[in-house]
Amino acid sequence: MSVEKVKAFFKEYGIEDKILEFETSSATVELAAVAVGTKPERIAKTLSYRLKDSSVILIVAAGDARVENKKYKSLFGCKAKMLGFDEVQAEIGHSVGGVCPFAINDGVKVYLDESLKRFETVFPACGSSNSAIELNMEELEKYSSAIAWIDVCSY
Repeated sequence: MSVEKVKAFFKEYGIEDKILEFETSSATVELAAVAVGTKPERIAKTLSYRLKDSSVILIVAAGDARVENKKYKSLFGCKAKMLGFDEVQAEIGHSVGGVCPFAINDGVKVYLDESLKRFETVFPACGSSNSAIELNMEELEKYSSAIAWIDVCSY
């Protein structure tokens, strides 16, 4: 199970106890906000895309942010093409609803969107549809092994 992979990943840093697991689903921004007890915009959603060279990337953005195709194309040189539901588990290592930038498959590059910087802390998922962790921006950057902060969203 993906949450176990994420727990093992965070155990290396001694913070596996920070993972929150819920009795209810946190598979969508709205459900996660209710489960955590915060505003939807503080949920750090992780979106998966395929680039024109067939490589896969993740973009972590604020819960209220939307990827703007013009900005995306300007940065990545192609139209934004999200992975299909049936591709996510194999390509990323986590299922839809629990996709996060931690303990992912080798070769998947992670980018953090500037929309997150409005908040002191955010709540990304932890590999399952009923988990999250509260991290500040420095922690998110460190644990996600992000390539860069980017600006591809509007909110």
